[in-house]
Amino acid sequence: MKHVVGISLGSSRRDHSVTVNLLGEECKVERFGSDGDMRRMIELIKEYDGKVDAIGLGGIDLYVSAVDKRYILRDAKKITRAAKLTPIVDGSGLKHTLERRVIEYLAANTDIFKERRKVLLTCAMDRLGMAQALFDAGCDVTLGDFLYILNVPLPLKSLKTLARLARILAPIVVQLPFSMIYPTGEKQGENKPRQARYFLENDIIAGDFHFIHRYMPPELPGKIVITNTVTRDDVRYLKERGVKTLVATTPEMEGRSFGTNIMEALLVSLAGSNKELSEDQYDRMLEDLKFTPRIEELQ
Repeated sequence: MKHVVGISLGSSRRDHSVTVNLLGEECKVERFGSDGDMRRMIELIKEYDGKVDAIGLGGIDLYVSAVDKRYILRDAKKITRAAKLTPIVDGSGLKHTLERRVIEYLAANTDIFKERRKVLLTCAMDRLGMAQALFDAGCDVTLGDFLYILNVPLPLKSLKTLARLARILAPIVVQLPFSMIYPTGEKQGENKPRQARYFLENDIIAGDFHFIHRYMPPELPGKIVITNTVTRDDVRYLKERGVKTLVATTPEMEGRSFGTNIMEALLVSLAGSNKELSEDQYDRMLEDLKFTPRIEELQ
């Protein structure tokens, strides 16, 4: 049996454990949160290092992308050093392929993109594949990187502009404490609306669930949300706030969708690799697994 653990900087209230069969292989998948405590996160990684097939790094990314260049986050580098034997991945390799495929699937198999949609992508530097696919689908995309990471009222309308600005700012941003960039621990359960007009004036809200939950206004009537890791409580929360359709980019496993970090760790373990796979390898494995997005009509 393959054994994969996701070790997250996020809340332990979202912990989950399942056993699934993928490509004929039994896989035990567990998720442990450290409640925003980096020391605890490092302790957990050391505890499972060498005892599991792969580790997914959750609640923190290894990199931010300036579209054509990646910069490693200072805090993430400290954490990954704790794994000496077991491969550790953050989901960024899989995001680029899986989330691009999800948008392409929705365009080909649903009515979501039949008309030109206005889309808020909360952070494109975290989801470049999704951003590119949304533009390719003909959407009017607003990139919220400056709105929601830096709290600067600067909505961007092109990846070219984002790349130009990110090359200047990314080397500075990656040196900041990660808690200044992204909600961690109990902050993931707090809703503090920011730049609400961009949520309300777009048809589709896309991106990381914790960014969406943290900054969304109290109501999102009739909106489509395209996101990643959601629990039953998250689905209920979105439904109560009027969201019409939820698209989860990763498949449901016994009541929740895991993050791309855990899904990437699963693929690495199934491939028997000791490191992140190539884009072509992820693509071939996704084809074999026949993953399709989870689509729920909430209203």
